[in-house]
Amino acid sequence: QLQLVESGGGLVQPGGSLRLSCAASGFTLDYYAIGWFRQAPGKEREGVSCISRGGGSTNYADSVKGRFTIFRDNAKKTVYLQMNSLKPEDTAVYYCAADATGSCMVGYDYWGQGTQVTVSS
Repeated sequence: QLQLVESGGGLVQPGGSLRLSCAASGFTLDYYAIGWFRQAPGKEREGVSCISRGGGSTNYADSVKGRFTIFRDNAKKTVYLQMNSLKPEDTAVYYCAADATGSCMVGYDYWGQGTQVTVSS
């Protein structure tokens, strides 16, 4: 079965770091652009970052620029979101999603079930 799985979430203090991972089962992850999204309680789901099929293009939400980095390791069939200088407002469930166009379009074909990130002192 096709499956997209996030991991790496947890509880961290403000200013700390986490690295989220997104891996696929049943399809070739490196063919897809991979986006990271998050949804905090009471808020709409928002795009955090995306990396294109070849890794040559990335984008970030203004709220995370300079703090988060998206990158992919095709050998490991994994896309990562390195999150540094975390703030309480980063607390959310984080999802990865796969875009078959490979170019970080609005629509995504597969979604993971999310991993909880909590930033609290």
